[in-house]
Amino acid sequence: MEFTSVNKLYQEAFKKNWDRPAISNYHGETLHYKDVARRMEKLHIMFEECGLQKGDKVAICSRNQANWAVTFLAIMTYGAVPVPLLHEFKSANIHHLVNHSEAKILFVDDVIWEGLSETEMPDLHAIIQVNTFKILFASDEKIVEAKTHLNELFGRKYPEAFTPDCLDYYEDSEDELAVINYTSGTSGFSKGVMIPYRAILSNLQFGKKVLPQLDNKSKVVSMLPCAHMYGLMFEVLYELSVGCHVHFLSRLPSPKIIMQALAEVKPNIVIAVPLVIEKIYKTKVKPILEKEGIKFLMKVPGLDQIVLNKVKTELINAFGGEFIEVIIGGAAFNKEVEAFFKRMGFPFTVGYGMTECAPIITYDDWKEEKLYSCGKAAPNMEVRIASADPANIPGEIQIKGANVFLGYYKNETATSEVFTEDGWFRTGDMGVLDADGSLFIKGRTKCMILGPSGQNIYPEEVETVLNSQPYVVDSLVIEDDGGLTALIYPDFQQGAKDGMDQRAFLQYIKDQLPEWNKELPNYAKLKKIEVMSEDFERTPKKSIKRYLYQRN
Repeated sequence: MEFTSVNKLYQEAFKKNWDRPAISNYHGETLHYKDVARRMEKLHIMFEECGLQKGDKVAICSRNQANWAVTFLAIMTYGAVPVPLLHEFKSANIHHLVNHSEAKILFVDDVIWEGLSETEMPDLHAIIQVNTFKILFASDEKIVEAKTHLNELFGRKYPEAFTPDCLDYYEDSEDELAVINYTSGTSGFSKGVMIPYRAILSNLQFGKKVLPQLDNKSKVVSMLPCAHMYGLMFEVLYELSVGCHVHFLSRLPSPKIIMQALAEVKPNIVIAVPLVIEKIYKTKVKPILEKEGIKFLMKVPGLDQIVLNKVKTELINAFGGEFIEVIIGGAAFNKEVEAFFKRMGFPFTVGYGMTECAPIITYDDWKEEKLYSCGKAAPNMEVRIASADPANIPGEIQIKGANVFLGYYKNETATSEVFTEDGWFRTGDMGVLDADGSLFIKGRTKCMILGPSGQNIYPEEVETVLNSQPYVVDSLVIEDDGGLTALIYPDFQQGAKDGMDQRAFLQYIKDQLPEWNKELPNYAKLKKIEVMSEDFERTPKKSIKRYLYQRN
């Protein structure tokens, strides 16, 4: 891969699209590329006044909003290192990660700031409110003075006018640190993933290859957390590199709000996690398919296609009707839902990625991708399976290529543990790779359970069966007391609609054990069912934080 400066790409994109809309808060303000560039330049002046050096770390902790993107790009194009922190983190975690990253400045929204204390982050030079860029804390009075006179300083620097020719962003290099992204995964504590500029560039190049239709007339709705690499890269960074208009939800992304925004904005690409798609299927599609008349039609060749086409049209319209495809990633996709979407020819793709790859590992065009596969190795990437028979016997998925990170920040032990002696990154995921190079994920090595007869049990595969059952919203299979226990979060609302009081509903779920076991292989049969009264704790990708529920 021939390297080109990432920041210079943004410099050219901003010049080219100067007068076009760049970012909007949903039902709020819209900033054109020239407006974003102006705000970024004012932040550059602030950074200089704060004594910020190239390579210094700057943390951002906020809900998605237009100024989040302004701040991130301002940090990166200045030559500093952005450290996005998930706004769902607890206050103590935020304090710890700001300190661990050695951040000099923290950008934070007003809601999160209420739970924080500058005394817990003693090395910060300044704390700045994202929403308004107001100074919340400054270690030096000159920082406050700079903010007070910022317009004057800006006017002094650009006495004639601020034009596209004024842009001169920091020129980065291939293996230079671009971003530190702290994980919030299913397996435990946060680690600072060091993303180099080559990984950012490689993902941008991937976007251009698979989504060449996106240009400066295209729109996207940003609903995933910007502080997570999946949302950051493919709802913000790629789009702004090609002149798209990004609409930030800037509020809690409930399914209702998401569908409303998609219908209004009519995006040209939809980036989603499986849980959102699965909820739409269960609430919008499945009730239609379970009607007696529809059940009959679905069994009649020819008539089934009429039903499928009607459902497909309604779904496409629900997503705004103007998208190229829906890209699904971040967690395992329910097999029942995937099979149905594939059957009706809905334009969706299931990709595979990790924070450590910024994020893309595998992908395939929706017309070509095999059922239950997550595609083939992305450009600039290689995939191998640590197995004697990679096509049939699951082994750890290992990867190499431009997207792979530099290591974990200030954690040499964790870094050395995830790289093989010959330099491949150990993902911790299990899978098989067919003769065509299509990857099929089986589960996590850390989640794998050794069965009583020595079989490898992948709880994710059992959960796929459970999640397709009536009244099951989500499930988690754990090893408990020498057997498998299924933790079930049921659809209480649907149970009530069907005339069951809570006691009867809970008993109904527990009574399903023999029926569910009929669909499972002997070595993976459940010993018991436990019903959860509340939903599982989840990561920003909506995956269950599995480590919180382990018992053995």
